[in-house]
Amino acid sequence: MLQTWRPLGLTVLVAGAFGAPAMAADSGYLQPPEPLLGVMRAPLNPSPALDPTATRALLVRQSQYPPVERVAEPYLKLAGVRVEPRNHSRHDRSNGYGIRTCLEGFSVLELATGAETPVQLPEGACPGMPSWSPDGQRFAFDNTTDSGVELWIGEAATGTVRRIEGIRVNTVIGGWMQWLGGQSKLLVKAVPANLGPAPQKAAVPPGPEIKEAIGGKGESSTYEARDTLSGPEDEALFDYYASSQLVTVDLASGATAPVGQPAVVASIDAAPDGRHVLVETLKRPYSYVTTWNRFARDVAVLDLADGRSRVLASLPVADRVPVHGVPTGQRSHRWRANQPATLLWAEALDGGDWKTEVPYRDRVLALAAPFTGKPREVLRTKQRFAGVSFFADGGRALAYEYDANRNWQTTTLVDIDRPGQPGRVLWDLSTDELYEDPGSPVTRRLPNGYSVLREEDGQLFLRGDGANPNGDRPFLDRYDLASGQTTRLFRSAADAYESFVGFAGGDSSRLLTWHQSPVDPPNLYLRTLGEPFADAAEGEAAVASAATAVTRFPDPTPLVRGVKKRLVTYKRKDGVDLSFTLYTPPGYIEGTRVPAILYAYPLDYADPSKAGQVSGSEQTFTRLSNYRLLLLAGYAIIDNAAFPIVGDPRSAYDTYLEQLVANAEAAVDKAVELGVVDRERIGVTGHSHGALMTANLLAHTDLFRAGVASSGGYNKTLTPFGFQSERRSFWAAPGAYDQASAFFHADKINEPLLIVHGSDDANPGTEATQSPRLFQAIRGNGGTTRLVMLPFEPHWYTARESNEHFVAEMLAWFDRYVKAGGPDGKATGGATGKAGRGAAH
Repeated sequence: MLQTWRPLGLTVLVAGAFGAPAMAADSGYLQPPEPLLGVMRAPLNPSPALDPTATRALLVRQSQYPPVERVAEPYLKLAGVRVEPRNHSRHDRSNGYGIRTCLEGFSVLELATGAETPVQLPEGACPGMPSWSPDGQRFAFDNTTDSGVELWIGEAATGTVRRIEGIRVNTVIGGWMQWLGGQSKLLVKAVPANLGPAPQKAAVPPGPEIKEAIGGKGESSTYEARDTLSGPEDEALFDYYASSQLVTVDLASGATAPVGQPAVVASIDAAPDGRHVLVETLKRPYSYVTTWNRFARDVAVLDLADGRSRVLASLPVADRVPVHGVPTGQRSHRWRANQPATLLWAEALDGGDWKTEVPYRDRVLALAAPFTGKPREVLRTKQRFAGVSFFADGGRALAYEYDANRNWQTTTLVDIDRPGQPGRVLWDLSTDELYEDPGSPVTRRLPNGYSVLREEDGQLFLRGDGANPNGDRPFLDRYDLASGQTTRLFRSAADAYESFVGFAGGDSSRLLTWHQSPVDPPNLYLRTLGEPFADAAEGEAAVASAATAVTRFPDPTPLVRGVKKRLVTYKRKDGVDLSFTLYTPPGYIEGTRVPAILYAYPLDYADPSKAGQVSGSEQTFTRLSNYRLLLLAGYAIIDNAAFPIVGDPRSAYDTYLEQLVANAEAAVDKAVELGVVDRERIGVTGHSHGALMTANLLAHTDLFRAGVASSGGYNKTLTPFGFQSERRSFWAAPGAYDQASAFFHADKINEPLLIVHGSDDANPGTEATQSPRLFQAIRGNGGTTRLVMLPFEPHWYTARESNEHFVAEMLAWFDRYVKAGGPDGKATGGATGKAGRGAAH
């Protein structure tokens, strides 16, 4: 059973009429009771990573939760990365929101026979995600040890692995390795030899931390100011840990050879010819107000044959980029996939600012080896250039552009070898449009390792989620480029969730799919296409197919199969369509009213007709984590309730609060109408932007008995240059910042609020100081609240102990204030008798 509710070894503060829980003399973490604990600790089934030929797959086994000792590893904060000095490795994920974790292992699966060969890793291994060679014969992965990061190579045919001697990989900035064309060679970012000891910070700082802004104009997003450098000592440490020596590795012999001189290499990108490499090198002066992604840099092409380097652009620090904008000058460099060595890049024509009205926002230029000529313009886009996908031959490509002012994407068929010819628009629709989404083109890997559009007889293949009012039904279509007509080859059955993964062995008549249902765990299937149907219903597959299971992973948590779920649709009072998934606990008897928890994350939409489109599926295999585990304690879950903030992206947050309340009222009313949820016993929870939502709903409605908010940002004036999709600064739209900031309305939060935060949150929008400030504000105004600061945790909680403690806290909080029906165990009105349930302030 659940232990006495006690904050063991954690920073926990309590305010309110009931006083503090009993403190324990020992130190440790809480655990939820069974069966919640057992479900949390159940192992994860593997997931497949197909090789480029789709004849094999690596079955990758993720770690559920690492121990807190892994999360607590000491690190340095350096220009947006967190570095573990002990082994010269990256501590956090590349997005900065979580902790880098080890894979539990992987095995090689032969798709034709189903034979599985375990990969024998060294004892105590901490492998990263493996990367397939272009021919599918080998895979490479990093292995983190106590003394450094090793490079390992695996043979696909046998599953045997070996370490490449004499090299330590540098994973600090990421992008540490790339296959060189179709060769059995790698290009690796290595820790320089003879690096010497790391610089040491003085016990007493040599001087004050100084930042300055002299002249210049232009705002930039607060979210770019993550773990920034603070002075010359940090600069020296950043140079030390981020510097790399480029090294080629011959896999046949294991021989390594250095290329060029050590430098702070931000990224490497080898051309299809395997000889030329795009290298971006950071240079001083470094910025103290932004991460390394915005540092000054040289963009150069390195010739591996002779070691020479040609600088294409010398870009200054980009610390005044408009919110949601792009830097000026060259950006988004990429190699043309179907040529040996032709480089493409984009340049802004609007100063990088979405607010500027111009006929064309970007231009795209090309330059071929030997990179001595003048770049030629190959494309102009009316909106922001968002990438290009090439066909296998010639200059034909699909060019993508994005309109941030409308949330709109346009896909155009172009020929960059004929830049004067107009392109043909294939798709032009809102990025919020789910039901009419044509899907994404399927690609294939060339022998050089680059992906191109898969084309057969003038037709592309499109894969998509298949969103519709009844939930997602993934599909695979054949799209005729000449006529624009599509033929549906496959669509997931209505009672399952099955998505296209790849073509087995490159044969477009044999589909590999990832199949699951509410009772069947995800497994890999082989589906063979047959004869066309004579009378296929609209939207359904026009071709027959038969499926056989390739893998047979078991159900890791049979108890969870007792959980039932249903998709529920309804309307907001202004007519906007909404939906949620309603989960009921095991053994639930229809018609019985039970306590419930609502979870949501507000999303922004430019078009109200798109805001209510249903996404997700009730036919997926049910997994329980975080708040969903409370199903095993008798709660219903109103899950992923649609909480759209609808309006012009330039002003939508002017009505944020009004829409937030309307969303909550509609969801609660519908859940109650179904006869499942007890109106007097509903809690609310959310993470990050959803945590802000939770606090605001307790402040401005009486819909919920209590709330749990995790890792939120409650005072938006601390991110004064935009938040979520709000692009205006605080000084341009103070009213929007005021109404969104729950901190300013803490005196109205008169239902109990549990506040949880990772003490090492790196997200500038949800800095760890936000939660203690909200706690103090609620406490000072006489509210009931509890603050839990999880040691060492970033924005996304990682450690097993932290996650178990969070669930235990949440269960105890909701049991006390929701399931019991109120502080005295009675289902009464709000704590201070607000104007009526659902009334907004």
